[in-house]
Amino acid sequence: MAENATCQHITSFFLVGIPGLENFHCWIGILVCLLFALTLLGNSIILATVKLEPSLHQPMYFFLCMLAINDMCLSSSAALKMLGIFWFDAHWIDFDVCLTQMYFIHTLCIMESAILVAMAFDRFVAICIPLHYASILTTSMVTKLGLVCLIRGVLLIFPCPFLIKRLPYYTKYVIPHAYCEHMAVVKLASANTLINRVYGISVALSVIIVDVGLIGTSYVKILQSVFRLSSLNARSKALGTCAAHVCTILVSYTPALFSFLTHRIGKNVPPSVHISVASVYLLVPSAVNPVVYGVKTKQIRDRVIDLFFTHKKLSEK
Repeated sequence: MAENATCQHITSFFLVGIPGLENFHCWIGILVCLLFALTLLGNSIILATVKLEPSLHQPMYFFLCMLAINDMCLSSSAALKMLGIFWFDAHWIDFDVCLTQMYFIHTLCIMESAILVAMAFDRFVAICIPLHYASILTTSMVTKLGLVCLIRGVLLIFPCPFLIKRLPYYTKYVIPHAYCEHMAVVKLASANTLINRVYGISVALSVIIVDVGLIGTSYVKILQSVFRLSSLNARSKALGTCAAHVCTILVSYTPALFSFLTHRIGKNVPPSVHISVASVYLLVPSAVNPVVYGVKTKQIRDRVIDLFFTHKKLSEK
């Protein structure tokens, strides 16, 4: 047992949940369950709508489907264990299972960021060089971009579990978190963790700098092209196609950046706030993204209404 592991490697960790809010875990679990259900339902509707509507078989919606699948996997990786903690006091998690959860959560987070970059590139081509849109963003190119998103996430996080496995874990086994987060696990090691810390912060910074830089560059070019248009209506229409993507970027990166900074320099941030924001970062964007795209994207909104409400009216007749 972990309590007696003073001379041997511990075999399991104890996930606290949200420190300081233990008395509210049951209610927090209800919120997590609702977000998880909304994630599965909303993203499933997006996938079904794109699959069933031939007019949506375009690069923009293929990237949206990638985002939907990634969101469902990410939410599942974190929410199921959270519900176990909040509702059933299932705080213990096996060492290897913890590393597996950590690997999938961080890989999927990096993939999510890469997909947002691909979607920004799609909008850049559509608005800045529309005549070449069909020739640049072919089905083959979309597939390759999707594979790049997957491979980058897999390779960047691949060393992390092995770097952790080499560390001795003797006495500390309590993780003040609701899921197995990389730095939270590293901090428990009974040895020098400089390599782990340097690699972790290098990956995080490189992903943030490269992805935000590429997205920012795309939107600078988009704005330059939009403001060259003489028609106000054309400007509004062009910017309208980017609205959902911009909302998704803000929802995804804001809590992610806060969580990243508080883990490293936010010494005075209460643990309950930090862990809550870290959980929000994993659960809320995945639940909100399909709602944002459903509301902001006219094509999807119209198709959802046609597919679901038209069939309902026909069945009533």
